Amino acid sequence: MLILKIAVITGASSGLGREYAFAAAQRYNDIDELWLIARREENLRKTAEQISRRVRIIPLDITESESIKKYTAMLEEEKPEIALLINNAGFGRLGNFDALSPADNGGMVRLNCEALTVMTSVSLPYMKSGGEIINTCSIAAFAPNTRMAVYCSTKAYVLSLSKALRAELRPRGINVLAVCPGPMDTEFLPVAGIAPGSSHTFDTLPRVNPAVMAKKSLEASARKKGVYTNLLFYKFYRVIAKLLPHSIVMKMCGA
Repeated sequence: MLILKIAVITGASSGLGREYAFAAAQRYNDIDELWLIARREENLRKTAEQISRRVRIIPLDITESESIKKYTAMLEEEKPEIALLINNAGFGRLGNFDALSPADNGGMVRLNCEALTVMTSVSLPYMKSGGEIINTCSIAAFAPNTRMAVYCSTKAYVLSLSKALRAELRPRGINVLAVCPGPMDTEFLPVAGIAPGSSHTFDTLPRVNPAVMAKKSLEASARKKGVYTNLLFYKFYRVIAKLLPHSIVMKMCGA
């Protein structure tokens, strides 16, 4: 029986997720089909049209239990080998904790933490030695920050989970990589309420190119790395966040 070998990418309708779809299609010649998951079907179709590989468009909201049931049923029916799982779906909001709505604060936890965890749990039984899991994290994982309390906390969870899973799955030959980019000029910023002038920190931070980030992080995953951060500026921040008390880091880098 021929087993379908696939890559699963969440949040694939725009931004970094779309770039991951392009980069994975170019890099992984042995993958039979890309499963692209996001809420916006039309955007998924536009992404798929630019890929000269077999692509399956799967419009799902992975924060909803019915969507997870549908994804689980697809796996149970087709029994593919998941060679690559990219948990990229996520969102953030800028603002003091009590100024954000309960829906926004809870929504960040549900998508950034719960949905990522469930997608990984459902997918793992279909992964073999040589498989790769890439979790989109953030430089926000390295230290807490004001006006991004929940977002930073969710990304700290993703980083911690990724490190622990990497250790657990190493004997099975499955690598887990936490990708920690800085700000990118994608839909994420306006959705998060980060407009020019709304945050001095974000206005001055160097931007990360999502296409380069996708390509370089796939290369890092192939090298069995555990955490990947590009740009010297953010690598330096990662070191500072380890060495200094977080109270000082927050004063230096408050959003």
